[in-house]
Amino acid sequence: MEQFEETTPVRLRTIPAEIWALGFVSLLMDVSSEMIHALLPIYLVTVMGASMVTVGTIEGIAEATAAITKVFSGALSDWLGKRKLLAVIGYGLAALTKPVFPLASSVGWLVAARFVDRVGKGIRGAPRDALIADIAPARARGASFGLRQALDTVGAFVGPLLAIGLMWLTANQFRTVFWVAMVPGFLAVALLVAAVHEPARPAGLREVRAPLSLPELRRLGSPFWLVVCVATVFTLARFSEAFLILRAQGMGLPIVLVPLVLVVMNVVYSLAAYPAGVLSDRVNRLTMLILGFLILIAADIVLAFPGNLAGVALGVGLWGLHLGLTQGLLATLVADTAPPELRGTAFGMFNLSSGLALLAASLLAGALWDLFGPLMTFLAGAGFTALALLGLGLVRWLMPTLGRNGKAEKEGAVSGS
Repeated sequence: MEQFEETTPVRLRTIPAEIWALGFVSLLMDVSSEMIHALLPIYLVTVMGASMVTVGTIEGIAEATAAITKVFSGALSDWLGKRKLLAVIGYGLAALTKPVFPLASSVGWLVAARFVDRVGKGIRGAPRDALIADIAPARARGASFGLRQALDTVGAFVGPLLAIGLMWLTANQFRTVFWVAMVPGFLAVALLVAAVHEPARPAGLREVRAPLSLPELRRLGSPFWLVVCVATVFTLARFSEAFLILRAQGMGLPIVLVPLVLVVMNVVYSLAAYPAGVLSDRVNRLTMLILGFLILIAADIVLAFPGNLAGVALGVGLWGLHLGLTQGLLATLVADTAPPELRGTAFGMFNLSSGLALLAASLLAGALWDLFGPLMTFLAGAGFTALALLGLGLVRWLMPTLGRNGKAEKEGAVSGS
């Protein structure tokens, strides 16, 4: 009977209600954020007069800020043994920063708003992911992370669609769109407070007194740190989606339709994320990562030589497909390999390394674009992805059981004990 339960396909109705609630919280906040972020690169360049290096710097600093904050919030959630409180604080802070975007009178104000918004993301990110890992049944962990990622990504394309409609209705009034974006942000916080209940701490689970100390970091184990290394190199190839928007505009896409870039990417992303999560509960997760890496290489090559807007659309769609196959899966691997009492710290360290890599990637992408144009930017991305693919092959050779559901988790616990 136990063997039958392990191999029975996971159905949507079997996923806990709190996972669904967290997914819809992410959806609403992403609607709010993406209504702004879909327009922000063009707003910075065409209205505020910012350079491409400035765009890359803002995007890189914003995401690196979130990643650094996640380390401390994740560790704090392990120390407290509580996740929801920090998630509420993080989502609440992000909601409160939304009015700054329409009120900003200079690039400096926009940088500050983006910075504080990402601090909120950093505070909520690791505790929320650890909360999902705590709630989700082990046999449905990939499906649970995939569902949360899919709902999050629905918000990521609904937001740009709303931005398109409002830009059309208001004759390109950026600030009006930014004001409307406040509403779903505050709804997300209300849903989180009302509908998500933190599970009781398991009896006998070890208390963590100093999550960021060297002995505790060693307890995370070598499988976890190998996942982090591969993800870090991979992130160097995954620079900000702002450059996809700018690539489409450079190929002649009108400003009012620019958010369609994120719509196409996120529709594909959302459609792929949940099936990828379900499949990862049944096959080796590293095999799926390899497929995702290969698709990113294809996306970069298409975007380097798009030919026309149809080529850009194909490249953006492939970019979304690679996200669907990799992002929820990497989070699942973190949950697989980290000890339960250190999951917040694990997600924090994972996001710190990825965030710093994203900062470097965005700075490099902006510099390459300004110096050599978009061709070199996307070819460099393909090159870094190829390096990550080689690293993933090495990891699979060194640890052949990593990515096989249940086995990786057990090995991670043993190596961290």
